[in-house]
Amino acid sequence: MADITAIILTYNEEKHIARVLENLRPVCDEIYVIDSFSSDQTVEIARRSGAKVLQNKFLNYARQFEWAMRNAPISTDWVLRFDADELLTDELAEELTRTLSTLPPDVTGLNMNRRHVFLGKWIRHGGRYPLTLLRAWRKDCAKIEQRWMDEHMHLLRGRAVNLKHDFIDHNLNDLTFFTAKHNQYATREAIDVIGRRHGLFQVSGSLDATETSRQAAVKRWVKLQIYNRLSIGIGPLAYFLYRYFLQLGFLDGREGLIYHLLQGFWYRFLVAAKVVEFERELGASKALGEKVSILAKLTGYPMEAFQK
Repeated sequence: MADITAIILTYNEEKHIARVLENLRPVCDEIYVIDSFSSDQTVEIARRSGAKVLQNKFLNYARQFEWAMRNAPISTDWVLRFDADELLTDELAEELTRTLSTLPPDVTGLNMNRRHVFLGKWIRHGGRYPLTLLRAWRKDCAKIEQRWMDEHMHLLRGRAVNLKHDFIDHNLNDLTFFTAKHNQYATREAIDVIGRRHGLFQVSGSLDATETSRQAAVKRWVKLQIYNRLSIGIGPLAYFLYRYFLQLGFLDGREGLIYHLLQGFWYRFLVAAKVVEFERELGASKALGEKVSILAKLTGYPMEAFQK
């Protein structure tokens, strides 16, 4: 067992929670489930499986994880960020257990490769593997970006090293769940875009490659400096064509076609469409406070809680 505590945010994850807790239990000293008042059996299953459960009202992922870091009484030297629908491979579990005690003090973070499974198929192409993310860090050495979407952990001091093996993102829900979830994601990502354009609230911008994975830093730069400046008629289509053909997404077969078309085109188009809608409703001449109120009404999120 490694000297590490896992933090998992949940809402109605009864389909996944027992699986992930069984997967993490041999590796983690402690596991905290931070639940957003689930209406299913998530909390009961988590407690029966030995996790420590805390509950807090959900505003967005970044705020919820920040709350977890402040309120979970973590006693280990290391912290692991994990989702309920993820799994450590056996190789990564062994690598974590073997590696943590051997790291020098200046190593404060661990980058891990995510392997995505969609409709039962590992999506290997289209730039989706490996996705290298900062997922473990020494306690008090990292914090989460304050964004509505695409929030990353970044180190406050020290450096990160890359682990060799993968963790797996394998959600067991159907396409109806997938599209509903990505509709919510699109709203939150559009809020980030509008927030930056209109100066409504503080949104984290560029990532420093010394503070998180280099891949995440490069992708953020491309999104902010290039992609977000493209029109709705160019950006989503160009991104899909780049992923599906230049990055060989077509090699992922039928499941890959569905995934890349939904996640690489439909989702990006939906974000852009919501940005257009929000811009139309906000207008150019309205005062900042009025814009915040309008955006809160459009999205259902309490924008006032995030004003600068």
